[in-house]
Formats: sequence, C-alpha cells, structure tokens
Amino acid sequence: MRIHRCLAKGLLAAVLVALALPLRAAPDSLPAALEPLAATQIASGVFVHTPPVAEWAPENGGDVANLGFIVGSRCVAVIDSGGSLDGGRRWKAAIERVTRVPICYLINTHVHPDHLMGNAAFRSSAAAGGPEILAHAKLASSLGARERYIVQALQRDFKLPAAEQTIVYPTRGIEGSVDLDLGGRTITLTAWATAHTDNDLTVLDRSTRTLFLGDLLFAGHLPVLDGKLRGWLTAMDDLRRQDVAIAVPGHGPTSGNWPQALDAQRRYLDALLTETKAAIAAGATIQQAVDKVGTEAAKPWALADRFHKRNVTTAYAELEWE
Repeated sequence: MRIHRCLAKGLLAAVLVALALPLRAAPDSLPAALEPLAATQIASGVFVHTPPVAEWAPENGGDVANLGFIVGSRCVAVIDSGGSLDGGRRWKAAIERVTRVPICYLINTHVHPDHLMGNAAFRSSAAAGGPEILAHAKLASSLGARERYIVQALQRDFKLPAAEQTIVYPTRGIEGSVDLDLGGRTITLTAWATAHTDNDLTVLDRSTRTLFLGDLLFAGHLPVLDGKLRGWLTAMDDLRRQDVAIAVPGHGPTSGNWPQALDAQRRYLDALLTETKAAIAAGATIQQAVDKVGTEAAKPWALADRFHKRNVTTAYAELEWE
C-alpha cells in the first residue's frame, strides 16, 4: 500500500510539473518597458518570487515582498500581488508564462501595501471580473482605515497618477481555516489572531507541505510589529507545531529548515518583550525605552534603523498597562 501511495503522489507531482512548464511569453497586455517578475519553482507546482530585502519605495517599484502561486489541475492560487500596479502586472505576466491554467484565487496575506497594491492587475483576468480575492476577515476594515495614507504615499513618493491608485479590496473574508480545491491539490487558508497585524493569513499547500507565512515570518528583514507582540509570539508557538517542509516568509529567502526558520525572529521578539517590560518596570519613559531597548538584538537585521524604534514604541504601548 505504501508503494502504491508513493506512486500516486509521484504521478500527481509529474502532472503538476507538466502543467507548470513554460508555455508562452508574457502577454501583449504587459507594457513593453516591463518584464515579468522572476518566479522560481521551489516544489512541484509551487512558485515564489523573492526580491531583495528593501523598504517599499519608488526606486524598487515597490517590489520588496515575497509573492507566490500554486498550480492545480483546475486553477491557480496566487499569494499576494506585489507593491504596485505595475508589480502586479509583472507578477500576472510571470504566472501566465508558466501555465495556461486560469487564476481562480488571489490571496492577500495581510494589509500592508507591499503585499497587495498589485491586486488591480488581476481584476481583468477573467470574464467575470477576475479571481476571487481572499483575505483575513479583518483585512477590509484595516485597509479602509489606511487607504487615505496609502494613496498619499503613492502620490508623494511614487508620483503615481490618480488612475493608478486603485486599491482593490478582498471579495471574501476568511475566519478560522478554509480548504480550497485547486484540482488535484488542496490548500488551507488560516486566519490568525492579532500578531504581526490584526489580519494575518497563512497558506499551506498540503501536497508539498509548503507554508506561505506572509509577514508572520521575516528572514533577514527586521520583523515589523503592527499588531500585538504577545499575540505574535503565541502564533509562532502554534506555527512551530505545524508539519512544514518549506517555509516561505513575507520577506527574505525560503527555508527547508523547519521549525528552526523561526528561531532568529523568536530571539528578536523575545528580547523586545523582555527588555520593554524591564524598562517599564524601571520607570523608563517611552522615549527612554526607544533609545535603549533591544539595540543589540536588532543589530543583525536589515532595515533595523528604519523599523526597530517603531517596534519598541508599539511594544511599550501594548505592555505598559499590564
């Protein structure tokens, strides 16, 4: 029986790889000045775009977050759409280079603009208006609260015209866990309690045990706290118990070393918790805490100068009334 199961899995993998073979060049709809984003197959039918670790900015076109897609026999699930409309167009073109299977789901892992500003590029990919856009049930309200500030950033920093500032909201909110059938493979979407944000969503491809964590995991890029520190640590404890072969963080390289892939982030967040609590207990003001908490723990991380002090401020506000 075990041999038959292995043969069946091997046949499924072969079919999915065949589906994923390059079939055509980028569509004519992609502007000539733009190239499809790079997509690397990390497991059978599972592809990832991994840009350099950097801050969301005009000079990189907002291309700073990891993106993914999973190919089934019936349809494709896309995980995050990129940090700009052009980025979304380039990501859609990359998918269409790999497979003719239609896109049925676009999944947003959380609210930050580097992960979802490409949503508009996918709306016209089907006659019915595009794929279903799935996200945590709380993402829509969080995006609504931030929309004005995101548009301002696009105007001020990216110099985008009004026509390219369309923010596309999810069409379906996820609570708990939901299984989706792509044809020959099932993916599981899980909505998490407040952690990195209040709307984090993970995507697990069951056939390859590939877990897309969004920004519940950072690799190289300093973890950014926009939710609750204690909640994030609790989520990491739960994640550690999952059976994962390949972990895809929101930023930085993928890892086949699970759950050790969580360890560096855990050390930083533990230090942030311990030192912030100690500063509060010692009567330090929030400014005093910002100046001294976690400075050593932050040193190994990229963009620490941009985000660490903000993390301390957020942690202090959470912990001071405990």
